[in-house]
Amino acid sequence: MAAQDVTELLKKIRVKMDVVKDYKATGNLKTDVSFLKIPVSKVNVYYKKPDQFRIKKDGGISLLPKGGVSVNLNALMTTGEYVAIDAGEAEVGGFKLKVIKLLPSGEESDIILSTLYIDEKALLIKKAVTTTRENGTYQMEMQYGKFAQWGLPDKVMVTFNTKDYKLPKGVTFEYEAGEKPVSKEEALKNKKGKVEITYQSYQINQGFSDAVFK
Repeated sequence: MAAQDVTELLKKIRVKMDVVKDYKATGNLKTDVSFLKIPVSKVNVYYKKPDQFRIKKDGGISLLPKGGVSVNLNALMTTGEYVAIDAGEAEVGGFKLKVIKLLPSGEESDIILSTLYIDEKALLIKKAVTTTRENGTYQMEMQYGKFAQWGLPDKVMVTFNTKDYKLPKGVTFEYEAGEKPVSKEEALKNKKGKVEITYQSYQINQGFSDAVFK
């Protein structure tokens, strides 16, 4: 695929994503971080172009890695302020996907590099690996179903390094019998964490107050 074709493909994906001006979604949030016992939570997810994003659950803000499960990728795609590089093809989950690397052209961007794995026919981003200046590297995998026409996933799985995880207040460590207690910093060092959001419904382009992002 020539550079021009890569640009065309991204343009088509941007057009698809551009249709969604805002949404409110409901879903379940599952957090899997070493040493932490965190129950599955029901959440409301809010998004408004270009980059406002918030996840709320009963009893307060949900538990997320800094910079993870955000719409940085969405914001980058819709602004178009990047240089796209053709990186060939790769097989992910049994699907042959187009690989494109995005280098932001703006010096202020927190994102250093994003690698996208794209289903060309469906115009869907199935996987994205993003390296940031402030919040480390995280990987997002998206599964699509009934909301695919909007470019919105049924399920998002984010894997991240737990050293970039902001430990929630009031959360205690769970030790197995015989395990030696260690500091929070040591426990989270060089470990992988995972966050999964399974969406039940989306209300798309209904409009809502900016107050939900404050």
